[in-house]
Amino acid sequence: MRLSSAGTALIFLLIQGASRACTVKKPGGSSGRFANATLVRLSEFLSGGYKKGVRPVKDWRTSTIVAIDLMVYSILNVDEKNQVLTTYVWYRQSWTDEFLVWNPEDFDEVKQVSIPTANVWVPDILINEFVDVGKSPDIPYVYVTHDGLVRNYKPIQVVTACTLNIYNFPFDVQKCSLTFQSWLHTIDDINITLMRTPEELKEDKSVFMNQGEWELLHILSNYKIFSVDNDDYYAEMKFHVVIRRRPLFYTVNLLLPSIFLMVMDIVGFYLPPDSGERVSFKITLLLGYSVFLIIVSDTLPATAIGTPLIGVYFVVCMALLVISLTETVLIVRLVHKQDLQTPVPHWVKYVVLERAPVLFCIHKKHRLCSRLSSQASDLDHYKDNSYGTAQCTHHHTCEIGRRLSQHDREAGLIRMGLPPVPSRDPTPPVMDNILQEVTAIRHFLEKRDRAREVAKEWLQVGYVLDVLLFRVYLVAMVAYSITLGTLWSVWQVA
Repeated sequence: MRLSSAGTALIFLLIQGASRACTVKKPGGSSGRFANATLVRLSEFLSGGYKKGVRPVKDWRTSTIVAIDLMVYSILNVDEKNQVLTTYVWYRQSWTDEFLVWNPEDFDEVKQVSIPTANVWVPDILINEFVDVGKSPDIPYVYVTHDGLVRNYKPIQVVTACTLNIYNFPFDVQKCSLTFQSWLHTIDDINITLMRTPEELKEDKSVFMNQGEWELLHILSNYKIFSVDNDDYYAEMKFHVVIRRRPLFYTVNLLLPSIFLMVMDIVGFYLPPDSGERVSFKITLLLGYSVFLIIVSDTLPATAIGTPLIGVYFVVCMALLVISLTETVLIVRLVHKQDLQTPVPHWVKYVVLERAPVLFCIHKKHRLCSRLSSQASDLDHYKDNSYGTAQCTHHHTCEIGRRLSQHDREAGLIRMGLPPVPSRDPTPPVMDNILQEVTAIRHFLEKRDRAREVAKEWLQVGYVLDVLLFRVYLVAMVAYSITLGTLWSVWQVA
């Protein structure tokens, strides 16, 4: 009976000792002020013997799957000259660390904990297009769940190289790539996948600040396996960020002033071509457009590989203004030809004055020459009066008048009983000089009349050519405007 009691006491002591041993060996056991701190015990348990420099897999043949995700928060800058895109993104990545697992029941049902990033293994996934280190905030912690899932979420200011096509500026759509891949590990060590489906990623604009110059259209994703030397293969995940520029600012400040100046150039054709105001008006427009181009030159994007279409548009508008001024100078030269000019060639009369008005429906062209016509009618009236005087001083007519006058005078003297006065020289030198002067005046007026008729014909040619060139200029302007408007509309809708 005593032996039995002694055996019972021995068994009790063994059970108590085992209980104490189990209490001492409890995972994450701690003493002192952290004795009851569950997170401290868990941290010590996870860090005990952990090697952050070793890929966290028990079987080295197992590949670590890194799931990544990308959300664009803001478009900070698009540098067309240097071909650089600066964005602010929310980057997320997660992977399974087989050495960071625990039983939540042993740690007061704690299922996840944050630990310093410097204390765990982190995949070497970088962005290939990085060209500069942005001002990204430092997030020193990662979340770890009890089953070993490590979540590394952080915002990044991404400064990347991007091929920017500015031909469609300011209606351009840019597509820039962000390629994530492991810089060292092959696909046998690290593989990459998406956290979400490509459809969810494409349409997600929940965090994007949509108040700037650029609008986020969508984000496309593309997974690819590539090899550099046909021996080692690497995995990469490429995100295509598609953005579109809002053109309202550039439309108001660049396109509309240019359009207004071109409309004023067209209106300037309605000024009479025989007045000098048209030339000065065109020169003023040309100078104004030059100043406008100097002002907007800093607004246009500049690259060494291409010129935006709007820059070509401004150059063509400048060329059209120069052509318009040249045409105006030529027309003014035609309608202001001096006297003693060569007559209008017959083929010019036939083509310009006869065929062109019929083909191009140029009506009432006589109204265009009203000024010179009135001057010519006044000249005809003056010539008629002068010609009457010259006819009265014709030698034969004046001789008859002198003979009749002399006969009358002799008859009167005989009736009065006086001897007749002997006859004198019928053509004294003074009268010959008068006749020569009148003849010279007549010849001068006839020559002036012919010069006026030639000037009138050149004026008609000038007005007809002015109408034809104006219509050609107008058609070219309308066709050019419609083409550019159609292209920009298609680019804006696309």
